[in-house]
Amino acid sequence: MCHRRNGYHTFSLRLKYADMASVSQSPVTFSGSLSSATSASDLLRSSINGVNGVPLKTLGKGHVGHRRKGLDIVAKVRKVKKHEYPWPQDPDPNVKGGVLSHLSPFKPLKEKPKPVTLEFEKPLMDLQKKIIDVQKMANETGLDFSDQIISLENKYQQALKDLYTHLTPIQRVNIARHPNRPTFLDHVFNITEKFVELHGDRAGYDDPAIVTGIGTINGRRFMFMGHQKGRNTKENIQRNFGMPTPHGYRKALRMMYYADHHGFPIVTFVDTPGAFADLKSEELGQGEAIAHNLRTMFGLKVPIVSIVMGEGGSGGALAICCANKLLMLENAVFYVASPEACAAILWKTAKASPKAAEKLKITANELCKLQVADGIIPEPLGGAHADPHWTSEQIKNAILESMDELEKMGTEELLRHRMLKFRKIGGFQEGLPVDPEKKVNMKRKEEPRPGLISDKVLQGEVNKLKEQILKAKETSSINMDQNGLIEKLQREINYEFSEAAKALGIEEKLSIMREEFAKAENEQLTSGQIENLESLKNEFNENLATAPNYGRLKYKLSLLKEITEAKIFAENYKKTLPLKAKVNEKFKEVLEKSTLRQNIENLKDKIEKSGVSAIEEFDQELKEKVLEVREQLESEFVNALESSGVHVASKVGQTSMSMIKAKVDELNAEINHIIQDVIESTPDLKNKIEILKLEVVKDKSAPSKESKEKIESLQQQIKQDVADIMSSAAVKERYEQLQAELAEISVGSDGSLIKEPSYA
Repeated sequence: MCHRRNGYHTFSLRLKYADMASVSQSPVTFSGSLSSATSASDLLRSSINGVNGVPLKTLGKGHVGHRRKGLDIVAKVRKVKKHEYPWPQDPDPNVKGGVLSHLSPFKPLKEKPKPVTLEFEKPLMDLQKKIIDVQKMANETGLDFSDQIISLENKYQQALKDLYTHLTPIQRVNIARHPNRPTFLDHVFNITEKFVELHGDRAGYDDPAIVTGIGTINGRRFMFMGHQKGRNTKENIQRNFGMPTPHGYRKALRMMYYADHHGFPIVTFVDTPGAFADLKSEELGQGEAIAHNLRTMFGLKVPIVSIVMGEGGSGGALAICCANKLLMLENAVFYVASPEACAAILWKTAKASPKAAEKLKITANELCKLQVADGIIPEPLGGAHADPHWTSEQIKNAILESMDELEKMGTEELLRHRMLKFRKIGGFQEGLPVDPEKKVNMKRKEEPRPGLISDKVLQGEVNKLKEQILKAKETSSINMDQNGLIEKLQREINYEFSEAAKALGIEEKLSIMREEFAKAENEQLTSGQIENLESLKNEFNENLATAPNYGRLKYKLSLLKEITEAKIFAENYKKTLPLKAKVNEKFKEVLEKSTLRQNIENLKDKIEKSGVSAIEEFDQELKEKVLEVREQLESEFVNALESSGVHVASKVGQTSMSMIKAKVDELNAEINHIIQDVIESTPDLKNKIEILKLEVVKDKSAPSKESKEKIESLQQQIKQDVADIMSSAAVKERYEQLQAELAEISVGSDGSLIKEPSYA
């Protein structure tokens, strides 16, 4: 078969062999437009020598040779309708499949894709269902529900806006993988006036997962290449789910060289979970093909713009996006490892993928902050699949704007721009100031030195802890550690005391006194030294209010008092939780008793019939009835507690509780006064206390073993002396008197149970 391009003539040669041994001189017949004056053997032999249609005799060849018997040659002309390739000048707009349908096997889908609802979009679907139901009801009944429909639509739009403006990283990953998301060819046919697809890697294969071709935007030619996913299961299988093989990268490489030779700017589209990692691809050099593309793209002399329109996975994406400008759609992601793979490696389960997606910083916003991506292309609410044409228009504008900027550069400047873009990713240079935001994460956070923590921060921590305690109280579970905050406040207070001592000149006097004590031969302080120490202490206390930092010291002391009270409350509350649960359980059992419930219901009916709500307005009979039911309830409740092993020691009212507290405080004050008087009248005890204070102050930073033993010995001696004081007759007598007073208060109480202390 032989084809001539100028006339599309087809020549059909039919050869018949009769007898190979016989030599016949019978003529060979021709049919067609060939001249009968030239023999077939002449034509055949002349064509072998490289000259078509010229007899051998005319070339000076005298000897023709034997002719084969039964040789017939038939020539037929096939008429074909001519058209301008690849684009007709006057295309028919009514052609099925579109004007450019003959340029690519990519055709519009016959059926609309089925809507797919992501997990986090289900609340929106509920609103949408309500709108449809109301519209259906309006159509069936003929009633006007336009106001309700408008209200629901407004709620839907607001919910849609709130949802898509506060997406989490894993939600953006799910949108990037949405099966209805527009593909590379969808965008290309939307943004180009003319596009012709180019196939093959010139090595025997055409990878359908990477599509390349030349197209025009506003009359400007570009070389397009990108990953192509399928729009349904059949197409996904055909396109290998957008995962290229080495043949696809070599096809893209061939088109890069082609574009560089002809000066076509390159636009690449990235949408792949990664290169196809099977055994055959590795055997054919998957890594080498990707590496070759990376090296080549840095040397291309034409502008390159890459657009991540879905997910860009690892080297499979990077192989066609080493560009001057890397742009990302709003909900696109770009990663070295998928969140599921990262979670499986670090947390041993793919369920941790939301956490991995957040830590990987793979969204467009995060990558722009890291200067990996150069810009974000907006998407409509609901994702690119909600309005593909609008998204394509945004991509078109971004391409033209970027190309306008890059085409102003010379070749050397363009290559340097591309090189510097990738050199600055993750790089650093010594001697340059570091961004405060980055500096925070460069080293482990340490506790600020005392005095550097602001009062506002301390107050915030205290308030936060109080809120936690109140919240835990509501949920009947409390599990907090206040010791850390107390230690922090104590460090702050010690620092403020030291600063106040320096400001008042006490620190210098105290240092001189320490030196004198160190020179003393015996460890016991003299009476003169004790008097000097006491005088210095009094001087500090008297002048403390004049210190510059007195306000901060007083404020921090108040915070320490608050947090200490909170700690005591939390500890007490935690101890009472089991008892509280048991009491509540018994109280419910008591209320379930039929007789008591009947009495309470009767009392409620009488109160309702009386028409009054305040207890002060009740008549005498109703008040007596209330007291009777109350006493019955309390009696049943106490009996239930006693039977379950909870002993009710006394029934004291709230008023009596305040009286008891006042009496106890009074006794404590008297005891403290007695102890103070005994200390003042006992020089030996007073001397021991002063020595203990001095030892604590002297070796505060790094106490020695001897100092620790001495401090413990002094503490034991002081405790024994104080215990002797507490066992004195005066203290015993006052304690017995208080017990008698408390017993009288308990007898005269109104019978109400002790209420749980509150903390606010």
